[in-house]
Amino acid sequence: MPCFNRSYLMAWGVVGVGLIVPLAAKTFAAPADEAVPLISRDILFGNPDRSNVRLSPDGQTLAWISPSEGVLNIWVAPALSPQKARVVTNDRKRGIRTFDWAYTSQHLIYQQDEGGDENFQLFSVDLTNDKTINLTPIKGVAAKIEKGSPKFPTEILIGINDRNPMFHDIYRCDVTTGKRELVQQNTGFAGLMADDDYNIRFGIKFDLRDGGVKVQKKNDKGEWVDFESIPMEDTLTTQPLDFTPDGKQAYMLDSRGRDTAALILFDVNTKEKKLIAADDRADISDVLAHPTTKVVEATAANYDRVTWTFLDPKIKEDFDVLSKLGNGEIKIGSRSQDDKRWVIGLLVDDGPTRYYLYDRPTKKATFLFTNRSDLEKVSLVPMKPVIIPARDGMNLVSYLTLPAGVSDKPAKPLPMVLYVHGGPWARDDWGLNPVHQWLANRGYAVLSVNFRGSQGLGKKFLNAGNREWGAKMHDDLLDAVQWAIDQKIADRERVAIMGGSYGGYATLAGLTMTPDVFACGVDTVGPSNLVTLLKSVPAYWMPQIRVFKDRVGDHTTEEGRKFLESRSPLSYVDNIKKPLLIGQGKNDPRVKQAESDQIVSAMKGKKIPVTYVLYPDEGHGFQQPANRLSFFAIAEAFLARHLGGRFEPIGDDFKGSSVSVPEGVDQIPGIAEPLAGIK
Repeated sequence: MPCFNRSYLMAWGVVGVGLIVPLAAKTFAAPADEAVPLISRDILFGNPDRSNVRLSPDGQTLAWISPSEGVLNIWVAPALSPQKARVVTNDRKRGIRTFDWAYTSQHLIYQQDEGGDENFQLFSVDLTNDKTINLTPIKGVAAKIEKGSPKFPTEILIGINDRNPMFHDIYRCDVTTGKRELVQQNTGFAGLMADDDYNIRFGIKFDLRDGGVKVQKKNDKGEWVDFESIPMEDTLTTQPLDFTPDGKQAYMLDSRGRDTAALILFDVNTKEKKLIAADDRADISDVLAHPTTKVVEATAANYDRVTWTFLDPKIKEDFDVLSKLGNGEIKIGSRSQDDKRWVIGLLVDDGPTRYYLYDRPTKKATFLFTNRSDLEKVSLVPMKPVIIPARDGMNLVSYLTLPAGVSDKPAKPLPMVLYVHGGPWARDDWGLNPVHQWLANRGYAVLSVNFRGSQGLGKKFLNAGNREWGAKMHDDLLDAVQWAIDQKIADRERVAIMGGSYGGYATLAGLTMTPDVFACGVDTVGPSNLVTLLKSVPAYWMPQIRVFKDRVGDHTTEEGRKFLESRSPLSYVDNIKKPLLIGQGKNDPRVKQAESDQIVSAMKGKKIPVTYVLYPDEGHGFQQPANRLSFFAIAEAFLARHLGGRFEPIGDDFKGSSVSVPEGVDQIPGIAEPLAGIK
């Protein structure tokens, strides 16, 4: 078990971008060095060569995701002979995004939905015959993996919300046959937690009165009793992670009584706690534990870059060896159960991830491959962490990428794209960001900001975003833009705002609430009306709805609805006077199509030009490569028109895409003909 990663909270993540609106178009000189070749969108946004490389528990087999006939599938190969890889799945639609090994070392488990609806089913692949079994052949449910244990190699715990769409009951499922048995009916918990013996030990329940969390445990009679209380201000930074193998202790992240989330080991019976690791600037973000004993050997925290703290000197020796592979950040992808072999990734900001098979006894790292070999052939640029002061003194950890050949102090201010992350309870990180590289290659400065409400930087910073959508959270973005202008990095007249999910909301807020700041905006799956957004969340989010009431606003009261309407871009449509591009997936279960439809309709009713890009086979973001390419091609033409950057012709980037443009084809130069060609 290389790291703990358990969360009972969900956030609106982001995968794409979306929408189009040009008003008064201007012509600008191309800002980038024309000697720098354009990087093809396909290189940046097409399918990776390989991703999610993982080692089997017995250390004998590698598995990864790679295209098969243009669709992402799972491949396997002997650990020492990756060139002998073979494909073991046959997805021909959306492609497989994630998977994991069962402890048999002969079975792979993956999930898949239909058209982005997030009603995931779970599948098991038997490597002895490449036969695939649907473990959850139930329509309309969102199944999920809850836990695996080496004590039961052929079985996993899964959650299925078929009985009640709000709650996931826990089943014990045989990965070899698909047979499952009910272990625990969920009577109202946001999450349930089992030990390695598959005993359900903890239940996580939100208190609807004060927004806090109750961690309950089963007593000797099998009754649920209160065990721990987590105040509302700590609910996003405090959570149990996993039990020790004997079930007597458990690890948790805990921010109670401190600002940043520390790693704690506590006794399940006495509640006695021991501090394992903490960082004063950032929450513990990664935990490296021994794969069988689960003893924590190292922890990481991510302020502006990831830093490791080593608790086991032998692990530090390994990292010292691995650090010689090159400049970047070491990510341990998986470890064999005997801990003799690791798969590691070397992450950089200006090149592909390099994967290695590391043999611990000999301290030898053997290069396997990169995740995108084409990136080795193009000129990429570094990403620079910058700390920007907000108007109230808070530090905004941000990341700046500049075009090739441009110094930190450009000869003249550049057009800039403010690229806003989703969530909002997520964060931006240092590393290779395809959107940053794409925009910088086209001649733009690119700035991403961890505005208040972003995770990982302590609970004070996170809670400062409570009920601040469109207010102080937005002020942080404006302060970052002003910083870039003051530093003479950004041209005040040529700043765009772009993002998906919450980033899409921020785009709509930027063009409606602060209409004079941005030259244009690109919104993907962004909510326009916070009342309708919260009324339409998936049923299985309801156990944690209090989170949204406390941190966004209460849609169930008249006063709360008025507040939410005051923070909704739809309420300020009249203010729009700059071009807007909107992209939406028809099957999005988080930010439903109605969120884009209603603002497009309002703009049409007020005769405000808008371009609306809709994908009938996508959900919360655009996963299929043909759809990604088509949208980024449209967005590139849009930005070139309104900021003056370079533009790669659309070419074949609409081929194979389901893209449709219900409104505003005439607003984007060069897209009408390619659109006509795919009908």
